[in-house]
Amino acid sequence: MRSYRKTWTAALLATAVLAVTAACGGSGGGETADGKVKLRFSYWGSDARQKMTEEAIRKFEAKNPAIDVEGEFSDFPSYYETLSTKVAGGDAPDVITLEIRALREYADRGTLADLTGKVGTADLDAKVLTTGAIDGKQFAIPTGVNAYAVLANPGLVEEAGLELPDDSAWTWDDFVELCSTVTADSGGKVMGTQLAWNPAYLQIYAAQKGEKLYDGNKLGVSPQTMKDWWAITQKLISAKGSPDAAKSSEIYDNGIEQTLIGTNTGAMAMAWTNVLGTAAKVSGRPLELLRMPKLAGAATGGMFLQPAMFYTASATSEHPAEAAKFIDFMINDPEAGAVILSDRGLPASSKVLASVEGKLPEADRKAKAFVEEIRGELADPPAAPPKGSSDMENLIKRYSEEVVFERMSPDDVAQKFIAEANTMIAG
Repeated sequence: MRSYRKTWTAALLATAVLAVTAACGGSGGGETADGKVKLRFSYWGSDARQKMTEEAIRKFEAKNPAIDVEGEFSDFPSYYETLSTKVAGGDAPDVITLEIRALREYADRGTLADLTGKVGTADLDAKVLTTGAIDGKQFAIPTGVNAYAVLANPGLVEEAGLELPDDSAWTWDDFVELCSTVTADSGGKVMGTQLAWNPAYLQIYAAQKGEKLYDGNKLGVSPQTMKDWWAITQKLISAKGSPDAAKSSEIYDNGIEQTLIGTNTGAMAMAWTNVLGTAAKVSGRPLELLRMPKLAGAATGGMFLQPAMFYTASATSEHPAEAAKFIDFMINDPEAGAVILSDRGLPASSKVLASVEGKLPEADRKAKAFVEEIRGELADPPAAPPKGSSDMENLIKRYSEEVVFERMSPDDVAQKFIAEANTMIAG
């Protein structure tokens, strides 16, 4: 199941950020008419996120009356196009929200400031913090964390006469069998699952095979691992544990409201843990989180924590100290945490998380308990992926469709996928 957001292309981003080297002078907010420092803060999201972010900004301004913060908000589909245009024109916001897949694209071209020692990080998980560091410089501070997991609707599983599995021990074969049985026992009214081609899923599976998704500026997965991974998808389709190839391709890009689990026509799905609350709301049914299935005999389950997003600062901001102060507030101040709650992932600061736990919605408390339960099993968070990887999900989907539509043999697809992926991320 996709991230429920449109993707943006590496080509567009690279073209825009390359131009930043030609931009002259400072960027950011400058000063207001009454002499206050003006910071510009870019972020994306829903109307609800905009409302809570503006409230957090007002609390920051109340504590820092000499600073005005101007939010530059957009929906996600237009966010990176707008941001990259501003950066290319030498008009970067002072504080910039980024995803991990965009981090290296911006950091490697000198767009971002080094925040080492400028933002308090003592209460952040040290391993998660490293995901915002490149070449020893802390370019990004994680807002909160997620894990890629299985969402399950226990009611639909029980209606098929089954029970949720022991997720500490279930295998990929168990997953396929459960999904196919749910479909069969419901008479096809409920599918076992919806196909997923997310890079996080491939990364988890590769780790179970002792491989990495990325090995520097090339893929770390072998052709055999790709074929074995696609075999799970092929088994799901042939056993009717998921929709067929045509339907799976058709619904892949749908928002959560139109997914199988969101419409109560699918019993399970793979997604980030922060999707739990929205999925439960739109489905109107209680949902559970499960560990990803595991290869029999694998030394690790391969699951990991990943920042939901990062706060970064422009390297050309005219007010770097104030920009860092604002980021520190958004990450570490309980007042900001009480407003934002888990909107940007479970708060990265352990102190902020503890202070807001009682205010979290039930689904977010469930996600927190799940992450705490599996924390000791998790692999180290992956570093920022190489430049060009921002389009990896589209590439995986395109080649996966070659497999499920049987237009090419898995052997040929694996070789062609790896070759094109390596070219895309070669830097």
